[in-house]
Amino acid sequence: MLKPTALFGQLILYGAFAAFIGYFSTSPKYRQIPDDVALIKLSISHLGDRECRKRTPEELAKLPPNMRAPMECPRERSDIRLEVDFDGQPAFRTVMHPTGLYKDGVSTVYKRFELKAGQHRVAVRMNDNLIKPGFNFSKEAEITLVPGQVMVIDFNPDRGGLFFK
Repeated sequence: MLKPTALFGQLILYGAFAAFIGYFSTSPKYRQIPDDVALIKLSISHLGDRECRKRTPEELAKLPPNMRAPMECPRERSDIRLEVDFDGQPAFRTVMHPTGLYKDGVSTVYKRFELKAGQHRVAVRMNDNLIKPGFNFSKEAEITLVPGQVMVIDFNPDRGGLFFK
């Protein structure tokens, strides 16, 4: 049987602990981003193109008949060059390298951008085969961001390449 003083002490300590937990479960308010800011998330995972080349007739003649494929395509995937601009200013530039022991895996990038809410011009360009000059995928749009909005820049070849959602 507990003495009344021990019971009272436990009650005080449990009450203080519950008040501590109760206060910090609601205060201070946590804000992931400021009130007047929107968030843009760049999240792309893509297999780079293979850097194939056409074999010359001399090279084909040196190969056994069953190995005479006109194109030579190594196992490795190409690096991917990616550029993002906001309002005509460069915001992000990178070259994504393929993963995997033989560099035949997916290239991935994830980046967060905080922008003031309002009207913005967003341009994204991507080249998944660095042998070819220029960019084979691009998307440019005028967007209006509201405070607290989260917009995602993603890539899906089945949906036409780069897209904003």
